[in-house]
Amino acid sequence: MPSITLTAANFERTVIDNDIVLVDFWAAWCGPCRAFAPIFERASEAHPDIVFGKVDTEVEQQLAAAARIQAIPTLMAFRSGVPVFSQPGALPAPSLEKLIEAIRALDVAPRSGSAGAAASPSQGAA
Repeated sequence: MPSITLTAANFERTVIDNDIVLVDFWAAWCGPCRAFAPIFERASEAHPDIVFGKVDTEVEQQLAAAARIQAIPTLMAFRSGVPVFSQPGALPAPSLEKLIEAIRALDVAPRSGSAGAAASPSQGAA
């Protein structure tokens, strides 16, 4: 499944409603972002059970600020609505695949109650 565009309007619901969500925070002017984009898209096609979302930090500045994005590209991962990974920098394809395997292996209890915290994810490691 191709990646989807995430905005302030659909970010929280997307993270809450799906088991695994990978989010690429990017900007059109960012060279490393453009280099990572095809790797992210290929992974989205290879893993149709995972939601791959993209946040254009130029368009969604408030969302990027809420997510505490300080460098782009930044890749974030959520499992059952819980932020489990956040790292700036473009990952090579093999590293992205290892990350996906690690996230699949996590046993995470779904976030209870309001998922407002999902809109301002914290750093974690898979």
